[in-house]
Amino acid sequence: MRVMEKLMLEYDGLVKNGPINIVAFGDSVTHGAVAPDEINYDTVYWNLLRKKLNNVRNYVPVNVINAGIGGITASGSISRMERDVFSHNPELVIVCFGLNDVNGSLEEYISSLETIFSECNKRGVETVFLTPNMLNTYVAEDTLDELKGYAAVTAEIQNSGKMDKYMDAATALAEKMNIKVCDCYKKWKKISETQDVTMLLANRINHPIKEMHELFAAALFDVISK
Repeated sequence: MRVMEKLMLEYDGLVKNGPINIVAFGDSVTHGAVAPDEINYDTVYWNLLRKKLNNVRNYVPVNVINAGIGGITASGSISRMERDVFSHNPELVIVCFGLNDVNGSLEEYISSLETIFSECNKRGVETVFLTPNMLNTYVAEDTLDELKGYAAVTAEIQNSGKMDKYMDAATALAEKMNIKVCDCYKKWKKISETQDVTMLLANRINHPIKEMHELFAAALFDVISK
């Protein structure tokens, strides 16, 4: 049963089918990381999504399992899928990787996503591939000194088009495998035409400021509710 269908259950249906379970499967942004040494579970996108769903109807409980781990990649997450994702019997799995994977090979990233999507399809679980935000485009003056070296690396990845290449390949794979795509990376690219996206990153590298999590939540809600 899909999320929006289950959201409309009455008493007997809730007794029979139970609450809505959503698993957010990803890296540090999903984990809740904002500024350095700050994790905020109240403002993270999946919590905002939960509230949006219950704003439609609050009778059916919406549980979101946070399966994000800061610093992890898609390939590093395959082995934890059974424990962190499928053991919760989710109605929906949100898959969001790429910010760390871009430091490795494109082949490994796409192969890993293919495995993740295949496992979700095999179990018949509604799945959405959420593309991440852009990386920084320059080393900001207020970047922490210990992060400036990496900020230079990520700026080069973004400006060289490497991040674009990874996202294009990932979305193409998702569409080929009939996985819904919530393309927030495309939305960030549009924003970058008129705004300094580096200033929209709390750590000036790859963690969106709290306010930008609303963009992810709103986009996910639109995809899920269609």
